[in-house]
Amino acid sequence: QVQLVESGGGSVQTGGSLTLSCAHSGHTSSWYSMAWFRQAQGKEREGVAAIYSEGGPIYYSDPVKGRFTISHDNGSNILSLQMTALKPEDTAMYYCASDAFNGPWYEANLYKYWGQGTQVTVSS
Repeated sequence: QVQLVESGGGSVQTGGSLTLSCAHSGHTSSWYSMAWFRQAQGKEREGVAAIYSEGGPIYYSDPVKGRFTISHDNGSNILSLQMTALKPEDTAMYYCASDAFNGPWYEANLYKYWGQGTQVTVSS
């Protein structure tokens, strides 16, 4: 069973930085997709960024492009999201997801496994 555990959330001021981590285990294949999603209060869950375990294309949503960087360490099985130039609109619960079925990377319902989430709050 694949397990995902996020960490690294917190409270920062506008313009600050945070790095989220997602430690994962249980994958039986070396090739799988991983992504970060976020859900602000009262809004739908939205894709932030996605990556494949063994390279390939990396995807970002338009609101975070140029500010966030997704990466994956195959040796330690950790998915990371470096967030810089944070804005109040980045405030949300951030989720790690894995193993998407075929389809757009930003479609939450395509992902099979999810972590419990880590809260990011950006104050103005």
